[in-house]
Amino acid sequence: MSDEAMAAATGKAGADWFELLDAAGAAEWTHPQIARWLHDEQGVPGWWSQAVTVGFEQARGRRAPGQRADGTFEVSASRTFPLEQEAALDAVIGAVSASLGRPASESRAARYQTARWALPQNVSLLATANPTNAGRTSVSLTHQRLADAAALAPAKATMQQWLATASSGAARGLG
Repeated sequence: MSDEAMAAATGKAGADWFELLDAAGAAEWTHPQIARWLHDEQGVPGWWSQAVTVGFEQARGRRAPGQRADGTFEVSASRTFPLEQEAALDAVIGAVSASLGRPASESRAARYQTARWALPQNVSLLATANPTNAGRTSVSLTHQRLADAAALAPAKATMQQWLATASSGAARGLG
């Protein structure tokens, strides 16, 4: 995210937040403590308190890009489909299932429809369909709980291929 976007949403750019966090002693705090302090004491909106916290942790060498608070890694890829939500998710499920089999779970009742695949070593793949406008849907794939940073680039490339395959199939009327 840009400093401009952060400043517009929170009133301060990243460096200003990091200086304030350093002065407060946040380098010794846990992730939840930092996010809670930003939210409760500084009035930073929920999502932005998480974004500032992650940025601070990365800037101070406590977290690598793509690393979650639990030490695992996560990477995402997304694509917008010229389809309604259910059809877009079905197209992506079809493309991913050709490699991984059917998803372990699906949720069609929520605003953001999802499908999840359980993979070896507690890794999972989550597909989330987010309706945008004019009958279009953004679908993101997220590989969760990857063991290390070396797994990020191959996982992202695979997800981008699945999304391209789903998009190609949808364009041919297969989605």
